[in-house]
Amino acid sequence: MGRGSLAAPRLVLAWTLPLLAALGGVKAARADTDVLRIGIITDMSGQYSEGNGEGSVAAAQIAVEDFGPTVLGKRIEIISADHQNKPDIASTIVRNWIDTKGVDVVAEGVNSAVALAVQAVTRERNKIFLISGAGSSDLTGKSCSPTSVQWTYDTYASSNSTAKALVARGAKSWYFLTADYAFGHALERDAARAVEAAGGRIVGKVRHPFSNPDFSSFLLQAQSSPAQVIALANAGSDFANAIKQAHEFGLTQSDKIMAALQVTLTDSASLGLEVVQGALFTDSFYWDRTPETRAYAERFFARRKAMPTAYQAGVTSALTHYLKAVQAAGTTESAAVMAKMRDMPVNDFFAQSGKVRVDGRMVHDMYLMRFKKPSQSKGKWDLYELVATVPGDEAFRPLNEGGCPYVRN
Repeated sequence: MGRGSLAAPRLVLAWTLPLLAALGGVKAARADTDVLRIGIITDMSGQYSEGNGEGSVAAAQIAVEDFGPTVLGKRIEIISADHQNKPDIASTIVRNWIDTKGVDVVAEGVNSAVALAVQAVTRERNKIFLISGAGSSDLTGKSCSPTSVQWTYDTYASSNSTAKALVARGAKSWYFLTADYAFGHALERDAARAVEAAGGRIVGKVRHPFSNPDFSSFLLQAQSSPAQVIALANAGSDFANAIKQAHEFGLTQSDKIMAALQVTLTDSASLGLEVVQGALFTDSFYWDRTPETRAYAERFFARRKAMPTAYQAGVTSALTHYLKAVQAAGTTESAAVMAKMRDMPVNDFFAQSGKVRVDGRMVHDMYLMRFKKPSQSKGKWDLYELVATVPGDEAFRPLNEGGCPYVRN
């Protein structure tokens, strides 16, 4: 297979897997010695599909094209599947990939509940998991794994800088509107700690179902509270629906501040700046920040007709670093590759002087951003303005505070 001629990723149909299991499945693992196989497990059909999904597969293809079609004499192949935002389906797919398809590394894993389930499988099977879309800081905390790296962001970094900045501006009373699953809980927890540490206080919170279409009752509770800040501890279509309905209720034009604790570029572009203008948030990547990010974004746009999200950019960066580590280690054996990934700094379009810690956290700079006013924007994807660069060691949770059992204090 030549450069730029990757075969189309094959989709593992999730509904066939329980049937295979019931019939006894395929017992013998297929481990092609001449292939290094990458599995992209992501949301292809649900609320995270636009910011992850097929775009994450395209991001993986860019990494392979840049590295070259082979490593250690092995042809590099990408397969992918839709986890449907269901941890049981995700873990079944990944276990099948490893046991019967010879997958060497799993990447992406959007949805924290899914990522935690996949991480358990890859830890058990001693395979590397490169997490880009999932944000729960538990992935490098109490649930950390010696074979996983959380690459792009986490709930601590996303909330920490935003909370500190708003409290410093006098917005000290907070009300949380939180997605009721692992990601939302972690985002609320990490943001609340940052608010209180900065001298603010939490005056209320409400939790909403995952993939919720109607936020009216939740927003009315938040509106009637004495809080200065209404913090949206959610993402994807939940964030989009909540902020759009808040705008319709007049909350975004009121004296209350809407804090976006996790923002996806594609959701922002769909909403429009009239709805989100002025809100502060923290992100790990923005396509228009440097010449290198713009060059990467142009290549991605040529494939997808959309600019890359941070999650998609993270897939390219993580897999590129992994392939370099395989080459340097001279093997695909997980422990040796992970050791090289920790030894080698990350210097690419995504991060400069990034480092992979023993808890699996890739530490890099984060960026405090503000949504532009409509009058400032030059086009659909011209959405953010940089407020401040937050050094990685300030943005991410200190190594000794996460509770990772592999960290010796």
